[in-house]
Amino acid sequence: MPSIDLVPVLLCLFVGAALYTSVGHGGATVYTAILTLFAFSMAPLVTLILVMNIVAATIAWVQFRQAGFLRWRLLLPFVISSVPFAYLGGSLPITGRAQTILLGVVLLVAAIRLLFFPKPPSFPVPSTGATYYVVAFVLGGVLGFLAGATGIGGGIFLSPILIAVGWANVKEAASVASAFIVLNSLSGLAARLPRTPIDAQFVAPFIAVVVAGALIGSFMGARRLPLRSVQVALGLVLLISATKNLLS
Repeated sequence: MPSIDLVPVLLCLFVGAALYTSVGHGGATVYTAILTLFAFSMAPLVTLILVMNIVAATIAWVQFRQAGFLRWRLLLPFVISSVPFAYLGGSLPITGRAQTILLGVVLLVAAIRLLFFPKPPSFPVPSTGATYYVVAFVLGGVLGFLAGATGIGGGIFLSPILIAVGWANVKEAASVASAFIVLNSLSGLAARLPRTPIDAQFVAPFIAVVVAGALIGSFMGARRLPLRSVQVALGLVLLISATKNLLS
């Protein structure tokens, strides 16, 4: 690990946590992007990023639930399949170049979504009956596996899907995504811990700034921030990090 001044790193993590939790996300993608840009070795930090994700998303989950936006009926069909698949994905021994490429692809997809699709295209799907449960189960499994394999929570992909199919408005999607992130990240963490213990060196400073950022961001709930500007800024960070991962 190179000698790194932690002050700019902590500042970026704080801002990332505040912005992501303002829309109900835990921030794993932006934490990964930030640490990649500051030349951290990502393999030993995957479990710590998951812990940061869990902490931030839990704070967002509580804030949005208290505001009355959490819909358990919408959440449960997704997590029934996502949690076991997140554990399966986290159990895979993906290391080295394969892990770097997978992270790069995930960051690139997230960047494209933020930069070019601020409002997901609408593809209404009925929210009742067999179609709803089949779609929710399949999507939950795919996103859960992706979350476990890459060390993210999957919320950045779930939110636009919920909005696109007409199952939730922005606030409801944020609330469901935050709960989805927490549960998948816990499952992925349980799978990864036996082979990748948490790097204790950075636990205290990283968790402290993430908590501070998440408390502010989730409380504000994006009400005082120009959402499109936030999306572009985050998208550019993810795009740079994705490029670095894919070309390294």
